[in-house]
Amino acid sequence: MNEDKITQLDRMRFSKNTTSANFCYLAILFDVIYFISIYESDVGSWYYQLLIGASILYNLIFLLAAFLCSEGIKNYKVSYSFLLVGLGIIQLARIFILPSQAHAATVTIKEVPVQVMSDGQFFRVCLYLAISAACLFAAAFVGYTKGKALADYNASLEAKAA
Repeated sequence: MNEDKITQLDRMRFSKNTTSANFCYLAILFDVIYFISIYESDVGSWYYQLLIGASILYNLIFLLAAFLCSEGIKNYKVSYSFLLVGLGIIQLARIFILPSQAHAATVTIKEVPVQVMSDGQFFRVCLYLAISAACLFAAAFVGYTKGKALADYNASLEAKAA
C-alpha cells in the first residue's frame, strides 16, 4: 500500500464520512420535495383516502430512518449501508403506488372529467423519487466502501500491535 493511501485511511479514523451523509440529506430533500408536490394537489376528493394517510405516515418514517442512517453511515458503520439500499428500493417501488394510481385516476368536477395527476406532475414526482433512491444507493455504496476499508485498516493496525 502506498503512503498516500495509508495517510488517507489513517485520517478516516478521525474524520466523519460526510460524503455518504450528504447523499442521505439529498435523498431526504428530494423526498420532501416529492411530499410537497403530492400534497399540494387538491383535485376533487380523490386524495382523501386511506392511501394518503399511509403515505404520510411512511414519509415520516422514511425521514426519520434516512436521518438515522445518515448519522450511522457518517461514523463508518457498514450495517447502515444495507438499510440505505432497502430505503432506496422502497423509494423506487413508491413510484408504482400513489403516483401511478393518481396519474391513472380521473374525477368528475362540475360534470367534467379531470385527471387527478397531470403528466407533468407525474413525471416530476417520479423523478424526485428516483433521484432520492439514487442518492440513497450512492450513500450506501460510498458508506460500505469507506467503512469496509476503515475496518480492514483498523484490523491491520491491531494485528501489528499484537
